[in-house]
Amino acid sequence: MNERRSVSSSTVSPSRNDLQATEVERREYGRAARKRVGRSDLGGWSHDDRQQNPLQTLFAQNAIRDPYLLPLRYQRMAISAWNYYRGAAAVMAADLASQPNSGLMVQLSGDAQVLNFGLWATPERNLLFDLRDFDETLPGPFEWDVKRLAASLVVAARDSGLKKSRATAAVTSAVEAYQRRMHRYAAMPELDVWYEGTRVRQFVGHFETADRGRVTVHIEKKQRHRTSRGAFMKLTTAAGGRPRITEDPPIRVTVADEEQEDLVDQLFAGYRQTLQEDRRMLFDRFIEVDSVRQVVGVGSVGMRVYLVLFQGRTGADPLFLQVKQAGPSVYESVLGPSEHDNHGARVISGKRLIQSATDTLIGWGSFEGNDYYVRQFRDMKIIATTSLIAPYLSQFAAACGETLARAHARTGDPMAIDSYIGKGTKFVDALGRFACQYADQNDQDHTQLVRAIASGEVEAALPPHP
Repeated sequence: MNERRSVSSSTVSPSRNDLQATEVERREYGRAARKRVGRSDLGGWSHDDRQQNPLQTLFAQNAIRDPYLLPLRYQRMAISAWNYYRGAAAVMAADLASQPNSGLMVQLSGDAQVLNFGLWATPERNLLFDLRDFDETLPGPFEWDVKRLAASLVVAARDSGLKKSRATAAVTSAVEAYQRRMHRYAAMPELDVWYEGTRVRQFVGHFETADRGRVTVHIEKKQRHRTSRGAFMKLTTAAGGRPRITEDPPIRVTVADEEQEDLVDQLFAGYRQTLQEDRRMLFDRFIEVDSVRQVVGVGSVGMRVYLVLFQGRTGADPLFLQVKQAGPSVYESVLGPSEHDNHGARVISGKRLIQSATDTLIGWGSFEGNDYYVRQFRDMKIIATTSLIAPYLSQFAAACGETLARAHARTGDPMAIDSYIGKGTKFVDALGRFACQYADQNDQDHTQLVRAIASGEVEAALPPHP
């Protein structure tokens, strides 16, 4: 059994602490990381290496979640092995920590699975392809994000009924794209890396010529409707002389007026102070008119989420903000606690570090003893589904690999990572082996949850709405 190894600041590349490190020293640091864990060794996974019971790892997350929604969380995770993978980031985090790591540190996305990449509006209203989920973000070894992405491609391919060869090709496409792009970033000036982003045209360029028109039409259609105005038309009705967000229990549940007032007086008062001055002035031009509790995702079920409707001074200018509870990253138990005293601040800080451009109104606050982060709801966000990307999985995977490399180059040392990976196929082949083996492990873990539900050990039927 591999000895569990924690990651400390002593493993950080010298280039992050010593700006005078030479190119030779940085590259040597990357090559020396192969002594900590060889590239071929990254491909190993065995159930015998396990140092956890996956169910107990999931149960440990219950403490900060709404107990009423826990049965819904497990119900959603039990639907498929893919849904289980999406909800079990904590399980994989513990498994990754049980193995030796490179010690080449970056700001981890923390949950770089394939559907956590999508199109995102910049403050200038341009669409970029980027990472989109940062609930688990924390500094950590770069390969943990790459492994999370690689394994997700195999799990998603199986969920879509694709042949094993298609899954293997998708993993190869993603990791080779990561390798190529990291090699490019190793030679680029710092500012050029920082300002780089994947625009829509570049993203569409990953697809075959015959498919580009279809992809472009889908993006343009979604872009028009996934805005606060589109959400207002779809999700509100008029009641008592003001717009109200429609209920859809348990997905959206009305919040009492008193709780709405407390939300504004406490959480949004603190959130407002986290905004830049110009954005604070913009926010002050809106007033809150309605709030609901919301259920989102798979892994996030049970975390407290509010959907809040604001209106501008004209009365016909809607703004939806989503307020999402933030708890400790699943990596904090192995990497150490975040340097931020508010987990909402941790999420937003990671988001700003990783994304090439981000939401104008992101911020954070606290409410009733819990930390939260705030972002615009939808805001032209275009999120894929496994059924949508299955016919183009390798092409989509390549875009993900390039995007992940850019995120890591911004926050780590691309020269050291490039030197560790090398120019050959060892890294790519190893990640391919790991992805298949860990997808098998995920299947077993999903089966364990399904059996626990069948036996009554885990409750997975949503009780009546109170």
